[in-house]
Amino acid sequence: MRDLGVSLPFVPTFSATELAEVVREVEARGYRTAWMGEAAGTDAVTVMALIAAQTTRLEMATGVLPIQTRTPIVLGMTAATLGHAAPGRFSLGLGVSSRAIVEQWNGLPFVRGLAQMREAVQIIRGVLSGERVNFEGQFYTIRNFRLGIPPPPRPVRIVLAALGDDMLRLAGEIADGVLLNWIGPKTVPHAIAEAAEGAKRAGRTLDGFEVGAFVRTCVTDTPEPARQALARDITAYTTVEAYANYFRASGFAEDIDAANAAWKAGDRAGAVTKLSPRLLDQLGVVGPEAFCRERLAAFARAGLTMPVVVPFAPEGDRRASLLRTIRTFP
Repeated sequence: MRDLGVSLPFVPTFSATELAEVVREVEARGYRTAWMGEAAGTDAVTVMALIAAQTTRLEMATGVLPIQTRTPIVLGMTAATLGHAAPGRFSLGLGVSSRAIVEQWNGLPFVRGLAQMREAVQIIRGVLSGERVNFEGQFYTIRNFRLGIPPPPRPVRIVLAALGDDMLRLAGEIADGVLLNWIGPKTVPHAIAEAAEGAKRAGRTLDGFEVGAFVRTCVTDTPEPARQALARDITAYTTVEAYANYFRASGFAEDIDAANAAWKAGDRAGAVTKLSPRLLDQLGVVGPEAFCRERLAAFARAGLTMPVVVPFAPEGDRRASLLRTIRTFP
């Protein structure tokens, strides 16, 4: 596969010096894009700057920055800065975060953010244009802002993270791409169809539109420990309402309801065991090299323009395991 992305682990798995070596190897191996998200660890913007300094061809994308924890003006300035640091190579991935991250961790009000995303993207595009920004909306009021540096020499693409149909359609309508998460090949065509419907609403097509998806991947000859780690990761997401609803809509209601019941009863270990092999097979890629290569190819055949390898590892020598997964592709 030519168009593969990879999500890069940083602290504590790799030091800054080691990450620089990994980034150069990722570029040499032919990955198209390095992705970096943020939740409670490293921030994505700093890592993007590190990647830009170490590469000349590798594209990079935030996957994703929450619109609730930074203002659109700050996001626009960030995109402009990285657009100058790596002209034509940076994409701004945006998403709507969870109530826990926004309210509990950042002390900010949480709202369901479809309308907020629309406003944020409009303002960010205004910032990137270099024109004066005045905006009056439900969520933002901007007066007389103008970027103090020239616009980036090449456009910064905006990618929206989407779970539900409404956000998929919004991405198709106003963005340059969409980033999917916790999705199996069987569900990809539906997501693309929804994005296409949004594009049609805006009088355009999905020509040139990026359809990426995070794919949790562990290349290993002993799959069971990795499958258990995958199950623990998914279980943590099932406690987030938006993801729980998404998993139910994807055909896993029985698994999710059983896991959540055990979790709420205080049986955290038991909750992990409620996830069926069918769910794990759809939402992760775990096994030997040949199996993982074919499985990633299945995602591409389903319609993704960019499967994004998200390397993960069970407990033990995580560094060696992550490197093995990264080095299996492209």
